[in-house]
Order: sequence, then C-alpha cells, then structure tokens
Amino acid sequence: MTDAAFEPPAPPDNAQPWSVSELAFALKRTIEDRFGFVRVRGELSKVTYHGNGHVYLDLKDERASISGVIWKTQVPRLAVKPQTGLEVVVTGRLTTYPGRSQYQIIIETMAPAGVGALLAQLERLKAKLAAEGLFEAPRKKPLPSMPAVVGVITSPTGAVIRDILHRIRDRWPCRVIVWPTVVQGDAAAGLVASAIAGFNALRPGGPIPRPDVLIVARGGGSVEDLWPFNDEALARAAAASAIPLISAVGHETDTTLIDFVADRRAPTPTAAAEMATPVFAELAASLADYERRLIACGSRAIEHRRTRLAAAARGLPRPQDLLGLATQRLDLASGRLAAGLQRNVSAHAQELAHKGARLAPALLRRELAEKQRRLAEVSGRLAPAAHRRMQREVDRVVATGKLHESLNPKGPLRRGYSLVYRGDGRLVRTAAELNVGQAVRMEFQDGKRDAIVDAAPGRRRQAKQGADQGDLF
Repeated sequence: MTDAAFEPPAPPDNAQPWSVSELAFALKRTIEDRFGFVRVRGELSKVTYHGNGHVYLDLKDERASISGVIWKTQVPRLAVKPQTGLEVVVTGRLTTYPGRSQYQIIIETMAPAGVGALLAQLERLKAKLAAEGLFEAPRKKPLPSMPAVVGVITSPTGAVIRDILHRIRDRWPCRVIVWPTVVQGDAAAGLVASAIAGFNALRPGGPIPRPDVLIVARGGGSVEDLWPFNDEALARAAAASAIPLISAVGHETDTTLIDFVADRRAPTPTAAAEMATPVFAELAASLADYERRLIACGSRAIEHRRTRLAAAARGLPRPQDLLGLATQRLDLASGRLAAGLQRNVSAHAQELAHKGARLAPALLRRELAEKQRRLAEVSGRLAPAAHRRMQREVDRVVATGKLHESLNPKGPLRRGYSLVYRGDGRLVRTAAELNVGQAVRMEFQDGKRDAIVDAAPGRRRQAKQGADQGDLF
C-alpha cells in the first residue's frame, strides 16, 4: 500500500473560478463607481512629462503615495504647472491599471495647496530665471526720453487705464494705444504675453504705429489675484520684448515675477505713466533756461574775446608805421619803372633791326628760284614715264572694249541677223527644235516680231519676207 491511500479526500468546491482579467476589471468598475469624484491634497513627486503630452506623477504625504496621470488635453487648463515638491489640491477620479494591478487617480484640476506653496513655487521659478540672467541689469533697456507713442496693456475697464490716460494727458502730448486684455484669472498670463508679442510685431511706419515704450498694468490684489503675472511664459515674453517695458502690477508692496524681468518697475500704474513720459511744461522751462544760458554764455565769450583782442592790439605797431617803409619802396620802384621800360623797348628794337637786316629780298628770291628749279627738274623726269604708262592703260581699255563688242550676243543683229525664241523664252539653235504651227518670237536690231512655223518652203520664204517687213504671222 502507498501513502496516497491514507490522504484525506479534497473538500467539495462549487464556486466558479474567476479569470485574472475578469477579476481585474471587476475591481476597476467597483473602484470607479465608488470613487468617481475625489479631492486630494498632497505633495507632487516623480513628475514626468511624456512625449505624447501626458503628465505622470506621484501624489504623496508623509505616510502614503498614490500614482496620478494628467491627460494632455487637461494640462493647459491647470492653474499651476506640475513640479516636483509642489503641494497641491487635485480633483479627479480613481481607477485601476489592470496591467500592473495598481490604482491611480486621473487628475482633472490642480491648484496650489496654499499661499506658502505658491510662494515656494515662485521662489523656485525666480531662482531658475535668475540663473539664466534674465534679472541682470545690463540686459535691461533704457526708457526713451520723449516717446511719441505709448502702448498700455491692461483691462479696458476700471480705474487703472483712466489713471494712466489722465496722467499722460497732463504731462506729455503723445499717442496712447491700449491693448485690452484680462488681468486676472487663468487666461490672463497668456493674453498679456500675446499682447507684448503683438506690440513687438508692429512694423515702424505701418498703419498702427509701433510704441516707443510699453506699460503692463493692473491694480492691487491678493497673491492669488496677482499670480498670473508670476507665469514663466509671461516673464520670458517680457524679457524678450524689444520695446522697453515698464511693469506696474499691484501696489508698491506687491511684487511679481514680471517686475524682475521688466526694464523698469513702477510701484503704481500712475507712477508708470510718470516714468514713461516727461513733463512738457518742465521741458519747455528747461529749454527756455538752456536758451537763456546759451545767450549769456555767448555774450560772455564775445566780450572776453573782444577784451583779449583789444589787449593784443595795444602791443602791435600802428598801421602807418607798418606800411610807411613799404610805401616808400613802392614809390621808388614806380619811379624807376618808366625808364626801365623805355630802355627795354630800345634794346629789343635794336635786336629786331639787327635780325631784319639779314632778311633781304634778294636772299628770299634766290631761295625761291632754287625751289622752282628743283621742281622743274623733278617734273621733267616724271612727265615721259607718266605719258607712257597712261598710253598703256588707254590701249588696254580699247582692247577690252573690242573684246566686249565681239562677245556681245546682240552684235550680229546690226549685220542683218535675227534671233528666234520659243514660246517659253528659250533660244532656238536648230530647225529641228521647231514644229509646224509653233509660235515663235524673232528679235531684230530694231525690235521683235511674232511668227508661226510653216513646213512649206514657199511659206517659209513668205514668212521671212513678212518678218523683214515687220508683219505678224
């Protein structure tokens, strides 16, 4: 006997077994039905941005942790950007991931857990932008001293825009272009950043003038109200602005991230208007003062130079003393000038007479006779040769004319001969080329006549006689 004979029998089991998938999806449905909406507070960790746009993270406290996922369609709608270490309050629903037998929360909204969390996130973002050099003073642009166009980005309603317009109107006559936008809520940061980029995209000289300076303004409020101006994308848009930008967000004690990257920070919107524009009356007074001081300085400079000139003139000799000696030398030279000119004329007249004495008419006639003799001698040698050559050329021309006359096909016509042509204009060379009744044309010295070929000899003689008399056949 074997040991198996003593094993107790298995207890009967009538329960239907579950498959793993059936059990996993049953648990999934149970959890989703029970926890279809939950609100959880915790600290973010292991935040991962996937390439497809989804965000995976863990939400934990000091004793537990739960996985979470944010689908890419929900990421742009979040109030804060998920970052490791940020304490938040999220809403969503629980579900399970059967492939790993774990549960997770599908996050739909996310908000900071409190002011402390917001400030901690702000400090981290400030440290990041400061490390990139966006807060450095050398990169900030100076404000224009006399702007022609001021761009204002703020809400079109409320006291802020009225204060700015009123202050600019009192101080400086310039054009103000308002880009209306919301300055509170989740969409405020993106709209303000788009307004900054829109002003920078305007072309100088276009239909809408490009501002010389920008003002981003809103009134005071709580940390949550001013939080859109701590957005990283808005801060980078303000730092990238080619137009000088003044930040006037909140009151004097309020500080946002855009204040650090702006070219100037104003404690209030009214102060921003004062920073952006000068006082016209003050400029006019300054200009008048500069004009007065310029005239005074010019008068003092002229008087000073007049005094120095008078002092220097006293040390110079009198003009009569300077010119007296030169005048005397001029008088002496002019007295000798007439006699000198006369002597010069006499010397040249004597030299001309001496040269002219050698130019006698007999000398000129002798040279002319010699030239004529030489010309006659050369002409006597050239005449016979030229006559012989001309005679040869004449003989050649006569010979060529005779040859031309002998080769002229119309020459025999003057001696009584005639030329016979067929109807097609070709010359008849033999009688065999003609047929009886064929029309021909006969050319004589004094003209042409038409004829008809006749085979009878008698008719041929008559045709010949008629051709001689100019008749037509």
